[in-house]
Amino acid sequence: MPSSDGPAPTLGIGQVAARTGLSVHALRFYEREGILADPVRRASGGRRRYTEGDVEWLRLCTILRASGMPIPEIRRYTELARAGAGTEPGRLALLRAHEQRVLDQIAELRRSLDIVRHKVAVYEDYLDGGDAGRDCGLDGQSD
Repeated sequence: MPSSDGPAPTLGIGQVAARTGLSVHALRFYEREGILADPVRRASGGRRRYTEGDVEWLRLCTILRASGMPIPEIRRYTELARAGAGTEPGRLALLRAHEQRVLDQIAELRRSLDIVRHKVAVYEDYLDGGDAGRDCGLDGQSD
């Protein structure tokens, strides 16, 4: 076990890729785009070394990206986080705006799911001996 006085253990790019679900290519892209909260350290020979903090930050960025936050906004959030104290209002504003977009996406997906469920019910009724007739439009009326 490392001593508390020594440097924190680091991980190679392959290990970080495995732990975050990001490809090695994506990790390099995030580094080029300024998405990492701290500069990537390099071992002798120039190999990238990451900390547990880097892994946690990348997990957050992965969630933000998967939920639709554009790379420029993630970069801006990263810049604000790097700047530290006093940037909390800006970070909060970015996250609130993103939260609203995610809520809007969820509402749209729910509307889509309602339509899909209706169509499933129509075809289940047909297969159970009912009559689906012509395929219906979105409002449930025959074409």
